[in-house]
Amino acid sequence: MEKTWNNKAWFMVLPVLLLVAFSAVIPLMTVVNYSVQDTFGNNQFFWAGTDWFDEILHSERFHAALGRNLIFSAIILLIEIPLGIIIALNMPRKGWGVPVCLVLMALPLLIPWNVVGTIWQVFGRTDIGLLGHTLAGLGFHYNYVQNPMHAWFTVILMDVWHWTSLVVLLSYAGLVSIPDAFYQAAKIDGASRWAVFRYIQLPKMNRVLLIAVLLRFMDSFMIYTEPFVVTGGGPGNSTTFLSIDLVKIAVGQFDLGPAAAMSIVYFLIILLMSWVFYTIMTNYDAER
Repeated sequence: MEKTWNNKAWFMVLPVLLLVAFSAVIPLMTVVNYSVQDTFGNNQFFWAGTDWFDEILHSERFHAALGRNLIFSAIILLIEIPLGIIIALNMPRKGWGVPVCLVLMALPLLIPWNVVGTIWQVFGRTDIGLLGHTLAGLGFHYNYVQNPMHAWFTVILMDVWHWTSLVVLLSYAGLVSIPDAFYQAAKIDGASRWAVFRYIQLPKMNRVLLIAVLLRFMDSFMIYTEPFVVTGGGPGNSTTFLSIDLVKIAVGQFDLGPAAAMSIVYFLIILLMSWVFYTIMTNYDAER
């Protein structure tokens, strides 16, 4: 019997596709158009070809910002993924503590990015901020406005506070989906806590951890609002990531051609790195 296909569902999806095309594809094509042209104002454009891409790829400024982005994303992943797993492992599975912990974990995720930046901008001040005043009272000369290391510490701590909850919630969802029969079998075999985590919990969390790594990498690599509000990219250029540098070129200097070329390169780097993460982790999961 020949199978018949019902394509009526495509008519339901069509409005969404048109909306995505309008909100994503058309702006992207505009950026591509700017990236191969130059302008001197008055809406007059001149063909520049790949000159802007060549300038961006050979720019020390771009390489420095890219390096800061990669270092920041690596630090964030190394801190938030293990920390999120540890917190999720210690959260209750039953009782009144479950909704309380879930609500507490979700609270930081509900705060807008600019508000998070403002909170930590005040929090880190030595005169009125709890963090800055406490560190100053303990004898630390903490000043995220003038010291690059302190600025990095503040930005990293802020991101860990804001986004570790996402890893916790995803890890917790993977843990609660494990049937009790696995734990009962491990108890009968006399498995240790580490063995249960290594051979039962971690394999069952592989999928959600893949999502957590991809989301946290993309978010951390595209971070803009929080460090811009707290440090403005400073002191100097110590916390000037690609997103902040891109805004400076586009808005501050109004160099539309280089900014467009840089945004495309930025987008391709994120796409490539996400694909590499996904491929490595899915291949690892398939081999197990």
